[in-house]
Amino acid sequence: MSTPYPFTAIVGQDDLRLGLLLNAVSPAVGGVLVRGEKGTAKSTAVRALAALMPEVSVVPGCRFSCAPDAPDPACPDGPHETGSGVSRAARTVELPVGASEDRLVGALDIERALAEGVKAFEPGLLADAHRGILYVDEVNLLHDHLVDLLLDAAAMGASYVEREGVSVRHAARFLLVGTMNPEEGELRPQLLDRFGLTVEVAASRETDLRVEVVRRRLAYDDDPVAFAARWADEERALRARIVAARALLPHVRLGDGALRQIAATCAAFEVDGMRADIVMARTATALAAWAGRSDVLAEDVRQAALLALPHRRRRNPFDAPGLDEDKLDDTLEQNSGEDDDPDPDGPGGGGRPPEGDGPDTPPQPEGGADDTPAQSVPEQGGEKEQGQAGGSGEQQPVRAGEPFRTKMLSVPGLGEGAAGRRSRARTEHGRTTGARRPQGALTKLHLAATVQAAAPHQRARGRSGRGLVVRRDDLRQAVREGREGNLVLFVVDASGSMAARQRMTAVKGAVLSLLMDAYQRRDKVGLITFRGKDAEVVLPPTSSVDAAAARLEMLPTGGRTPVAAGLLKAHDVLRVERLRDPSRRPLLVVVTDGRATGGPEPVALAARAARLHEVEGTASVVVDCESGPVRLGLAVSLAGELGGTAVTLDELRADSIAGLVKDVQGYSRRAA
Repeated sequence: MSTPYPFTAIVGQDDLRLGLLLNAVSPAVGGVLVRGEKGTAKSTAVRALAALMPEVSVVPGCRFSCAPDAPDPACPDGPHETGSGVSRAARTVELPVGASEDRLVGALDIERALAEGVKAFEPGLLADAHRGILYVDEVNLLHDHLVDLLLDAAAMGASYVEREGVSVRHAARFLLVGTMNPEEGELRPQLLDRFGLTVEVAASRETDLRVEVVRRRLAYDDDPVAFAARWADEERALRARIVAARALLPHVRLGDGALRQIAATCAAFEVDGMRADIVMARTATALAAWAGRSDVLAEDVRQAALLALPHRRRRNPFDAPGLDEDKLDDTLEQNSGEDDDPDPDGPGGGGRPPEGDGPDTPPQPEGGADDTPAQSVPEQGGEKEQGQAGGSGEQQPVRAGEPFRTKMLSVPGLGEGAAGRRSRARTEHGRTTGARRPQGALTKLHLAATVQAAAPHQRARGRSGRGLVVRRDDLRQAVREGREGNLVLFVVDASGSMAARQRMTAVKGAVLSLLMDAYQRRDKVGLITFRGKDAEVVLPPTSSVDAAAARLEMLPTGGRTPVAAGLLKAHDVLRVERLRDPSRRPLLVVVTDGRATGGPEPVALAARAARLHEVEGTASVVVDCESGPVRLGLAVSLAGELGGTAVTLDELRADSIAGLVKDVQGYSRRAA
């Protein structure tokens, strides 16, 4: 087994280390979500934490890590008698992004359950992680259904597996840690709320700090064992401190004054529900125990707010997570109580961990790892802070209009792509539409079809009792239909004919609305713009919808209208994406007034480029931006060449009188 990098040797990243340590002290905090750019020691810190976790005593032979002094009465391997156990290190279990539901929660042998009436259960990763750490790298790329199962188990402390009336339950209490790079896509706000704490990490810009990071990493790579030995004393001291804080935790007093500050803070920042209040209370208590105190102070409440609230204030994918610290200080001061004596030597404010909370590392330069601004995009409708893109002569970018709820645009036919919420598809979850013989392991039993297949053979198989004699050939897999996510590729006209400020504001607002819809439906998105003489891939297909919104905000306008160039660029992008992800069906959204200009016969050239998409069977919609008393209908003609449909900006609204849902019409050979 390889030697892990020592936790105490990590340079900087104080918020990250504190968030992990607080969960080690009190798993009831609810886990931690680590957000940050690549290469910032997220995975290293999580794996290093396992070495600090106290050993656990387990019942010998129990696959579910039952505690010998209080075994789980519902353990599938039980019942166990109270007695002595064996000690082992706490496990760190990693959940792969591509894991199946059975791999996560475990699987029942349905054949034995039907034929023999026994609960033959193969434990999953939740059972392996019981009383240890469950680590999900790139949690934002994990299927929503698996994230829901994972967070439900973390909240209830138990995992339930139910298949056709056969139910198994086992304990599943673990320290949940998820890491993600926001550039690869965001978690839904509902899922963000289920993580107890969130920390933002970024690489330090301090030269001395970066030098120390490289020096330590090179030393570890040269001789991991010798490097770990150098930090052994610090590791033992930190492990002992975790044990002491755990012992002190039940005796920490959360006074009425501190509780009032917690409630007032959550109310002031308008977080939804009551989960934030509960998490803040648990976090503040853990902070006091970590500092070796038996009372929660205002400083603990402040630090708890900085860890527990920023991600709960995110309402949509274009909101940047964060917290106004001046407002936080004012709220705490206005609600200070008599039993919250300020302790100048207690945990530090300003988002920094309490003094002495981390490992004993050599003095670090001031600033650096702590100065980690949150990843953000310009706010909708806000003033730009960066320099304007583009060269001289082009018009300045205009602000996007207010986003609105759009009609659902879907791809016709039945797909088999990644699960989502846009188009019809065969999925693992959804309504049952039929049955088939299983291909590989049986995952979703179709009970009626299985009984129907086994019934004619009962006499030949010598059935004598009440039970049904079932063979593997009788088993039938349920065929289910749900929804898939698509690749929504936006091709946006940024030419001079679209450059009127009021008009472009409305167009940007419409595209922003479609982007928000794509986020909610779990689509991948890409953005192409065309203006002047050519088209540009502003954002290659990605799961990061907020990145597309940021590119849209900075979009300049002006020049001619090379519609054909935009469609040809889209054809190239879709060709590559079909090779990378052939099961994800594309939806082409062209936003233009259709007035192609530049070069010989620009309208005819645009029509020929559009027919390339029609031949490929690409579902498409043209958002017609033409305005004014005189309308040429060129966008509608373009939609006809694409084999798709056209909608105006007004018709795009979900509450328009044109109807509630407008499916993309047209030809789709793959959907036939």
